[in-house]
Amino acid sequence: MRLARFSHPAVDGPLHGEVRGEQVVAFADGSTVLGRLTSGDRTPAGGAAYGLAEVELLMPHEPSGLFGIGRNYAAHAAELGNAVPTTPIVFAMPPAAATGPSGPVRKPTVTEQLDYEVELAIVAGRLPDGTIGAAGYCVANDVSARDLQASEGQWARAKGADTFVPFGPWITTADEVVGPDGAAAGETPTLRLRSWVDGQLRQDATTGDLIFGVRELLDHIGATTTLRPGDLILTGTPHGVGKATPRPDGSGTGVYLQPGNVVRMEIEHLGVIEHPIEDGAGRRQR
Repeated sequence: MRLARFSHPAVDGPLHGEVRGEQVVAFADGSTVLGRLTSGDRTPAGGAAYGLAEVELLMPHEPSGLFGIGRNYAAHAAELGNAVPTTPIVFAMPPAAATGPSGPVRKPTVTEQLDYEVELAIVAGRLPDGTIGAAGYCVANDVSARDLQASEGQWARAKGADTFVPFGPWITTADEVVGPDGAAAGETPTLRLRSWVDGQLRQDATTGDLIFGVRELLDHIGATTTLRPGDLILTGTPHGVGKATPRPDGSGTGVYLQPGNVVRMEIEHLGVIEHPIEDGAGRRQR
């Protein structure tokens, strides 16, 4: 099941439902995406159907917890000159960092080194056995202010600014990605993930290269923190980030995002998110 929150020009307010092929079918029982993650209910949607091309896909839900994992691909750690970690590096981001799949991402005036990171995001929710685990997956961009990341000991501002975590386009339930048994076991899906900036391919890798998989991350975070339905865990990014990209003039590395750029990210079976970069502060997409 692909759980989505969306708007349609003929309907007041956001709708919640299920994406089926080229349609999205609204829940007729008042269900929300977060409600489905909380209850574990997978009853098919039975409301009005809309063409997928006719709706705007919104942020699937408001996550109360956002966790990131640093240096979880060996090639990415190497491209930034870092050692491969022996335990997961976990950081937290405020809920206001989350925004919808089409953004926009707003570049704060305090950074000149805005970077992209395509990531598989784990979505916490209720499993058939009643426990909270990896109930679904989606695409996320772990936007990073590299200059702030380098100058500040904590990554709260570098990774957690408003609009720095676009995610979506919907939430694909784990049983569709790894099967019912794999979902129950927290099996790590092997999926191709890619990112582009203005149509230029920047990252192309597979989640099979993750150092710490889904089960390890859930156990590591869960040892100290109660995961709640809807919480997101961004599992790390592969190599190819802007900080490590050679400049066209041969003066070194570091090709950063600027207002006007458009970032596209895709993970097979999970969909595509695409968002522009804009200047300054502003309201995030809800």
